[in-house]
Amino acid sequence: MKGKEKIKESIRKKYSEVAIKGSSGGCCSGGCSCNGEPIDIYNTTVNIGYTEEDLATAPVDSNMGLGCGNPIAIANLKEGETVLDLGCGGGFDCFLASTRVGDTGHVIGVDMTPEMIQLARKNAEEGGYTNVEFRLGEIEHLPVADESVDVIISNCVINLSLDKESVFKEAYRVLKPGGRLSISDVVATAELPNEIKQDLNMITGCIAGAEYVENIRKMMDKAGFKDIKLTPKDNGKEIIKSWVPNRNIEDYVIPYIIEATK
Repeated sequence: MKGKEKIKESIRKKYSEVAIKGSSGGCCSGGCSCNGEPIDIYNTTVNIGYTEEDLATAPVDSNMGLGCGNPIAIANLKEGETVLDLGCGGGFDCFLASTRVGDTGHVIGVDMTPEMIQLARKNAEEGGYTNVEFRLGEIEHLPVADESVDVIISNCVINLSLDKESVFKEAYRVLKPGGRLSISDVVATAELPNEIKQDLNMITGCIAGAEYVENIRKMMDKAGFKDIKLTPKDNGKEIIKSWVPNRNIEDYVIPYIIEATK
């Protein structure tokens, strides 16, 4: 348990630093690659699946280039729906969701990093978003009522959890019957070498915590989800290679789109 708490605190510290720096970013897809090289957040965001319109719509400081896909593109959001974002960061996906669900809809962002929540709330206030709220909490213990959410989105966050089974159980709990899960995450397609698994930078950088794809399917099935679909992103290897050049990490992990219904 002590080791897990140490890892969780390292993750919290890393993303706290990213939040404080804002869109100038931290490392591993948030302003620089895992080897410390700077990245272009605009091009990175387009490369993982967002449009120029998306980038123009959301507050600039909400986008720190931290994702590995675009869950909004697959969520098929409708006016009036309640949306929950697991690991909302600065609120980028929440703000995109808010325009789709409209004034009669509601968007909730949850993040375990106080600095991220502070940044997201600041972005919401400055942008005049009245249908979005941000709650401090852990995705393994969601501060959300039972059966109160129509759609859950998440972007490259569940891999960071040290208890993914609890994440899927909690997601199932808060979804309404008929609700759906639309997330993008990094998953393992082969056994990761021990030197990667034990590298703290690789853990906080959304690599080493990736779960094997079929284990994710089993966790989701056990939680009660139906219509489970796990689809690799077409340019997934390119995305991972841009994070960690010259180490062939893309042979072990790749971004997937993960969908299911309750």
